Amino acid sequence: QVQRVESGGGLAQPGESLRLSCVAERSGFSNYPWGWYRQVPGKERELVACISSITTSSIPSYADSVRGRFTISRKNAKDTLYLQMDNLRPDDTAVYYCNAGLWGERTCSAAEPWGQGTQVTVSS
Repeated sequence: QVQRVESGGGLAQPGESLRLSCVAERSGFSNYPWGWYRQVPGKERELVACISSITTSSIPSYADSVRGRFTISRKNAKDTLYLQMDNLRPDDTAVYYCNAGLWGERTCSAAEPWGQGTQVTVSS
């Protein structure tokens, strides 16, 4: 089981930016695909951004709702995953979580128990 700490959430106005971080205590961090997910009350958790494992070239992918506004990246030396969120909209309001997929995979799957996440609120 991977220990993760998500941070960086907060209150932003529409059009502003936030950067989320996820520090994961996991050997072989880059050999897993990593995803950012979000959930609002009453709705299912959704995958918004994924970066594939380093063995599959660390390819990013995005949900249609965030493509062009969000950027996923990771710093392997620090076992840290990031989500740069630009041009935020009120419908980006949610609790954001990171999660690892399966070793060496290209696609993201939430293979670990969920952490506490970090709240993002976009409101004027």
